[in-house]
Amino acid sequence: MATASPASAIPVTGAEKPRSEVSCTSDKTGLASRLSADIKAVVEDAALKGRVSVALYDRTTGTQCAFNADQQYDSASVVKVIVLGTLLRRAQDESRDLTSAERTLATKMITTSDNDATTTLWKQLGLARISDFLRLAGMEHTTPDPDGYWGLTQINASDQIRLLESLTSANSVLDDDRRAYALDLMNQVIPSQRWGVPAGAPSGATVHVKNGWLQRSSGGWRVHSVGAFTGQGHDYGLAVLTADNRDMPASVAVIENIARKVHADLNGTTLAPRQDQRRQALPNTSDGSLVPDGNR
Repeated sequence: MATASPASAIPVTGAEKPRSEVSCTSDKTGLASRLSADIKAVVEDAALKGRVSVALYDRTTGTQCAFNADQQYDSASVVKVIVLGTLLRRAQDESRDLTSAERTLATKMITTSDNDATTTLWKQLGLARISDFLRLAGMEHTTPDPDGYWGLTQINASDQIRLLESLTSANSVLDDDRRAYALDLMNQVIPSQRWGVPAGAPSGATVHVKNGWLQRSSGGWRVHSVGAFTGQGHDYGLAVLTADNRDMPASVAVIENIARKVHADLNGTTLAPRQDQRRQALPNTSDGSLVPDGNR
């Protein structure tokens, strides 16, 4: 996998920790209040120095949650799901399957988060087509970087959840076969990149995940995890975006603490034990483009 070196360009100013409320609704009695309290306990932890946003849907219980879900973040590599969606939409518009070369690039981009494969597809698709896919998917607050820094695409948790919903239910953006293909790739992400929202997921669920991690020269790390959980009665998605934490392990810990509580609450199970970060292999360099079009 081609990896990016830590950022040294386009500094951003760190923001103060936002003051907001966790908002949850549910058709299942007591679930909304439980989720609200559990997510709040993590995001209000005094040890959390950076920003965090959360968005959740669960079709089985009619549940939705949000915390700072409209705040904007540098995308890092979660933008690769958008690139995949755009690629599949182009093939759908052209009434064809992906070519062998496109499949190879898509597989590398999603399953190993390959940056070079992403750059190739980003260039082939072009900004206009990517923007058109975002419009079709209703992702109104996702904005590709105009200078071609695909890892600096601006995203928020609300739009990430819209994308997960588009991949997990019938819609006019992508047909069933193409949605299944995208979800299958997200299910094949290599073990070392399956940290984040899969933490504490029920053993019977099929996990579809994409993570992103990006260190900026100013403001610390941007670490994100988005995932859908399907099969055996499971039908929910979770997006957790973070910024400005001191390091990668601290950011992952925040995401996984939220995920473990969400999975336990939705499935009525006991809280899964926290994984020892010292035993969890995490990247120590950035992933995502901080040079135009990803060229190095």
